Parts: sequence; C-alpha cells; structure tokens
Amino acid sequence: MATYKKRGYKPKKEAEIVEDVIDEVSAENSTTAEVFDKLDEGASKTEEWVAANQKYIFIVIGAAVIVLLGYLGFQKFIQEPKEIDATNEMFQAQNYFDDALNGNDKISDSLYNLALTGGNGKYGFLEIIDTYGGTKAANLAEYYAGFSYLNTNKYKEAIAHLENFKSQDEILKPLAEGGIGDAFAQLDQMDQALKYYEKAANAQVNDYTTPKFLLKAGATAITLGKAAVAIKHLERIKEEFSNTVEAGQADVYLGQAKAMK
Repeated sequence: MATYKKRGYKPKKEAEIVEDVIDEVSAENSTTAEVFDKLDEGASKTEEWVAANQKYIFIVIGAAVIVLLGYLGFQKFIQEPKEIDATNEMFQAQNYFDDALNGNDKISDSLYNLALTGGNGKYGFLEIIDTYGGTKAANLAEYYAGFSYLNTNKYKEAIAHLENFKSQDEILKPLAEGGIGDAFAQLDQMDQALKYYEKAANAQVNDYTTPKFLLKAGATAITLGKAAVAIKHLERIKEEFSNTVEAGQADVYLGQAKAMK
C-alpha cells in the first residue's frame, strides 16, 4: 500500500530522536523518584508517630490481649462447665416432657408440670432458665417450657417462652414459630395466628414443617375470610410439596377458599 507524507513534514535527525528518548526517560525517572520520596516521607512520619505514641499503642495492645485472654478463660473455665451442668440438670426434665408426649392424657398434665418445675432432685425447665441463663441448655429449656405450657393450656406463658427461644435449627425454629401461632389461635387471636403460621412456613423451608404450617395458614386465612391468602398458601403446597400428606388435605381447603371468592 502506498504511503504519503504530510506536506511540510521534515523527518528528525537520528541525534534529535535519541535526545527526545533521553528526555522522556529522564522525566519518568524524575517522577518515579518523586513518588519514592513521598513514600519515604510518609514512612518517616509514620515512624515518628509510632515513636511518639509507643506507650499508648502498647496500652491498647495490652488491653486487647487481656480482653481476649479473659474471654478465652471465661469460655474455658466458666461457660463450658456451666453448659455441662445445665445439660446434666435438664436430662430429667426432658424425660418428663417425652413421657408426657407419649403418655395418656390423664397423666400428661402432671408430667408437663414436673418438666417445668423439676423432680427427683433435678431442676425443671424454669429453674434451668433462671440458673443457667446464657447457656445453650437454657435456650433449649425455653423451647420445652413453651410447649409444656402450650400443652397444659397456658397460652400466654407458652408465647412468652417460645418467643425467648432463639435458633436457626431447620426443625426447631419453625416449630417454635408455629407453636406461637397455635397459642394465638387458642386465644382466638386469629390474625396473630396467621402471622406466625406464615413465619413458621418460611422460617426454614423443608418437606416437614413448611407444608404443615402452610396448611394451618390456609385454614386460618379461610376463618378470617381471606380467600386469596388461603389460595396462595394452599396452592403452594400443591406445587412445591405434592408428595406430602398436606398436599392431599389442601384440596378440601382449596375448595372452600375458591367458593368464598
């Protein structure tokens, strides 16, 4: 391909090109030197600041070390033994609770009460909560206490303890939320019951608790005359949990909800 020189263009001599290159390299070296000078200056100021504040720096570091060692010591020598004691104490209360769940209705109330207040020289859930606050066992005792009260028709107490229970467990968290919903339903506070059934259904999505509480949410929504809400929850069971028992039960409620519209 032909190339054309611009009119008036005068090529530089080789000496001039070399001189230009040298000038560019010198400029770059100068800039680099300035950058390093600034870095050196910044480092010097930092060193001066560290030297001037050395005493305070050591105090802060020392305080942080003391806090860390204190925390580790607390966990090792106080919290861990406390957890072990709480777990040992709760064993009997859990046995009472399990026996109440599996026993007949005539004796279940007394077993739930023993689970709450203790027996055979062991603490019940309420004493574990008071004595071993801050432990995992005490937190779990809130869960058991909540359901002990729920199963003995003391709904306000059940709500209080289940609300105190904190967990991300796939099963226990939604069951606790659903238990609160059951308590509100028994108190005839159906709006609150629906709210907690919905929370339970979405707390940890799984094939056990989610359809269980979607069904309760759907039935409660029908009671409240909220057909669209009921249909949404019930159709979700059919779509996402078609192999569950609740999927078959949802058809009946769906018919009721659609008839309301």
